[in-house]
Amino acid sequence: MNGYNFSDRVRRVLQLAREEAARLHHEYVGTEHILLGLIREGEGVGAAVLTNLNVDLEEISRRIEETVKQGKAAARAGPDLPYTSRAKKVLEFAMSEARELHHAYVGTEHLLLGVLREEKGIGAQVLTEAGVTLEVARSEVLRLLFTEMPEASATTPPTTPPVPYTPAARGSLQLALQEARDLKAASLGPELLLLGVLRVMLTASAGSASATLATLLNAAGLTPERVREVIARGDEA
Repeated sequence: MNGYNFSDRVRRVLQLAREEAARLHHEYVGTEHILLGLIREGEGVGAAVLTNLNVDLEEISRRIEETVKQGKAAARAGPDLPYTSRAKKVLEFAMSEARELHHAYVGTEHLLLGVLREEKGIGAQVLTEAGVTLEVARSEVLRLLFTEMPEASATTPPTTPPVPYTPAARGSLQLALQEARDLKAASLGPELLLLGVLRVMLTASAGSASATLATLLNAAGLTPERVREVIARGDEA
């Protein structure tokens, strides 16, 4: 799809979405069915994000079924079951999320963010009612991806619990990604991570370790503007 490699789990989720549509006797696959597929698959990063955010997955499934009701179509879960325009947008948004993270694959984490970005879809509405916003989910995705192996290459969970990221650390990662987009960088390198860290440090509370380090770095001439100049020249940061 548009040159993007959908992970095996995403393909499984989309198959489960078709099965959910057939079970509910619907003649289409909508955003709600994709969300049900994510929940049924249960082992990808997308499902882990919802679990970590304390979402009651059974309640989400129940709310979806209450909202859409059963249709009258004959049950069929073949590949010819069409996606709604909103479901297609979810897939497009998922690919966009993968691009922004500089991933060569589309995983369940990107699919979940795609569901949330299609705000008018039933999937996003049900998640929003449960307190899951796009920004909250994106922050948790970043935390998981930077503390565990992504699903495209990992099949075994880590043997030791990940060290949690502070809000400032998550903010640094988000700002680094933003800088990568703004500078049209081909990858997220250490120079962009440094830029994200510097930007967060500049907003740190006076007297904190971050604020003190920011003052020292600024005195040494290491400012966000200087780092951007170096990146723009293509020099080693």
